[in-house]
Amino acid sequence: MGVVARAKKKSLDEVSSNPELAPGGGEDLISRLPDDILIDIITILPGKDAACTQILSQRWRPLWRSTPLNLEARVDGGSVGKDVATIHSTLQTHKGPVRRFSLSWTFDYNHFPVVDSLLGSPRLDNLQEFELFYCDVGSQNHPVPRSVLRLSPTLRVLRICSTGHTLEFPMGTACEVNFPHLKQLTLSNVNIMESTLHGLLSRCPVLECLVLVRNRGCYRLRINSLTLRSLGVIDTCCFQEGKLEEVIIEDAPLLERLTPQIMCQGGFVIRVIQAPKLKTLGYLSHKISTLDLGTMVFQKMVLVSLSNVMRTVKILALQTSPDLDVVVDFIKCFPCVEKLYIVSFIQGNFKNVRRYVSLECLDLHLKKVEFINYKGDISDLNFIRFFVLNARVLEHIKLVACRDKCDAKWIQKQNHKLQLYGRASQSVTFDFQANYRVGSLVHMKHVSDLTTDDPFDRSFCKCRDEEI
Repeated sequence: MGVVARAKKKSLDEVSSNPELAPGGGEDLISRLPDDILIDIITILPGKDAACTQILSQRWRPLWRSTPLNLEARVDGGSVGKDVATIHSTLQTHKGPVRRFSLSWTFDYNHFPVVDSLLGSPRLDNLQEFELFYCDVGSQNHPVPRSVLRLSPTLRVLRICSTGHTLEFPMGTACEVNFPHLKQLTLSNVNIMESTLHGLLSRCPVLECLVLVRNRGCYRLRINSLTLRSLGVIDTCCFQEGKLEEVIIEDAPLLERLTPQIMCQGGFVIRVIQAPKLKTLGYLSHKISTLDLGTMVFQKMVLVSLSNVMRTVKILALQTSPDLDVVVDFIKCFPCVEKLYIVSFIQGNFKNVRRYVSLECLDLHLKKVEFINYKGDISDLNFIRFFVLNARVLEHIKLVACRDKCDAKWIQKQNHKLQLYGRASQSVTFDFQANYRVGSLVHMKHVSDLTTDDPFDRSFCKCRDEEI
């Protein structure tokens, strides 16, 4: 965070004795907090909300003017001049450093070069976070503003996301620019050559999170990073030419999350050579033709080679049919899994009748099962019963149903079918949720959020439904 001009601190007695800070005779405890804490509160608010704190009292007004600015701006095709003027005015009048700038540009590329002038403002010299969301309904691809690269010395977060036509990432210049502080990089619907992407990554010495979504130009991604902790890739486009086909993790000693979400095209290959701290894995699907985890090899979700299990993985997410044989093979390979997420997209006649076999995962570790697209047919019921009857330390089962609502009568019927009276864990609880939107398995912003332990947990997710 940049240097903040701080007002002289007042004592609590002085603040509490000011009647303006306690309208109507009530006690304004928040305004009695030190300036440092109030500035932190204002900083984490969206720009408009932060500006509104000025109306609270005279105590708050000077704080906003010196608080690091969190600027979110939208420029629409029909009001470019007015929107750009507002951004310029905000940058000029606000006295504090600009910490974050999120720019949404919609529909009008003719004026898009204005972005270069905005990013050229000296007020952005110490910018830490920049997001560009570009929406175009035209017929041509357009370049990423080169002025983005001038922000490289101070950026910690960079997100470039496009809908419609792709944005072209500058080739030669990008390979010559260093990002010494960049920790999070997201590229969505960007055309970036393989050599350019690898050159860019080599100049991000402290990168922790990399998210690649529907990009073109890079067929094979090789990861050699001493700092990377989270990697997310997603392909939901039907184009063939230029799409990412293979991810090779050669050496990533700190990698904790590997989150592929491959929904449209098959033939994807993932090879993990060295990732000794891998904790979170998924969503895995049959669209991944080869998954090579050291000595463990899966082909289209079928185990074909195994000499050692992987004990580091605690969270496993699978996009598969409700086939118990397939899932049990996975938890044999990952015996220490504590959270298991299943998305059932492919239906079939699966009896799922298995006798109990002692598995370390079921006996000692598995605490949560979430089953998405639950229909309540015999395949689904037998699938869930297996875990109810055999998982000894299970704490929670969440069933996300394919229906508009889960009323009390339907829930009672499902509880009876699932044989709760025969459960292996007496402390297990059940949760039913309706109307799950299958288009968004995991919001890719959660892949980059290392403050949360589980990117698949949607309990507190307030993100939009699209992947980015």
